[in-house]
Amino acid sequence: MTDERRPRRRRKVQVVTMTDVAKRAQVSPSTVSLYLRRPEAVSARAGEAIQAAIARLDYVPNMIAGGLAAASSRVVGVIVPSVKNAFFAETVSALQRELGRARLQTLLGHSEYDHRVEEELVRAALSWTPAAMVITGLRHNAATVRMLRSSNVPVVQIWELGAETPIDMAVGFHHEQAGAMAARHLIARGRKTLIYLSSRTHQDKRAADRAAGFLATAAELGIPARHITHPGAATAELGGTLFSQLLAEGGDHDRIGVGCSNDWIALGVLFEAQRRGKRIPEDYAVIGFGDLPFAGSCNPALSTIRPPSELIGHETARLITTRLRCENAPYATSIDTGFSEIHRQST
Repeated sequence: MTDERRPRRRRKVQVVTMTDVAKRAQVSPSTVSLYLRRPEAVSARAGEAIQAAIARLDYVPNMIAGGLAAASSRVVGVIVPSVKNAFFAETVSALQRELGRARLQTLLGHSEYDHRVEEELVRAALSWTPAAMVITGLRHNAATVRMLRSSNVPVVQIWELGAETPIDMAVGFHHEQAGAMAARHLIARGRKTLIYLSSRTHQDKRAADRAAGFLATAAELGIPARHITHPGAATAELGGTLFSQLLAEGGDHDRIGVGCSNDWIALGVLFEAQRRGKRIPEDYAVIGFGDLPFAGSCNPALSTIRPPSELIGHETARLITTRLRCENAPYATSIDTGFSEIHRQST
């Protein structure tokens, strides 16, 4: 794990007010206030003008009334792609535990990998003047980035590092490198052809990056490789479907190595291979991603790449609590947590 530190002071920016929205919409501030509380009580024409002004100015309504309007709460907004995903669940659990020791509470939302949903969740969380914000990944739509940059609260982007500069701070790892590790793992075990099975890479850019790293490493080492993907969510059933597609494509299936975008896909491959009478690892070596609880106990036990889910939560909490104690203290712009290669029977 590397910790790159340099002192930096975040630039203060002017916060958009309700009066600014009223001026742009050409209505009174009281009409804007009424619209935010009871939109049905405002005429359709005024409502459309106010909503357009809010979108244009990236206005975040402050839900804390009266004298508390300028004060921050003891809440940390946390937005993940899915609360059903065990990766993120472990991170959130560790984050909540560590923040709780500092008397900070978490406000959790999940976007289902939809940037528009994420934007609305960020807007809602910022309206409560949080102590800090935690969002997943480095890539977001423009409005989300603008809101977070102008919020003047600490922002930590988790589970990903890359070429993009973080809004404020980042804790995670390079997913291309995780995919590359999976490819090298299979090649080192004598696999002559590599296949990558994945799901929802049009939305899950981290899974897409792992696929890219896998394929690039195979090409670099002179190993034929191809990618089979599906737009659906990652499940064991989908893993079986993708493996069936691989078998249906025919061709030379000697000494194949199969990389999977996560352990659920890999589990489906194991099940389908057993149904089809295919031997693992003799005919097909299989490696997943995630080291989910079943990975070590399925038959055969699954080789995988283990991300440091809990460590990401711990380090994120550390950055937030450090910043809140001393706003101008040196802090880590990005923390690379790395990941681990787990070798089991499936390879």
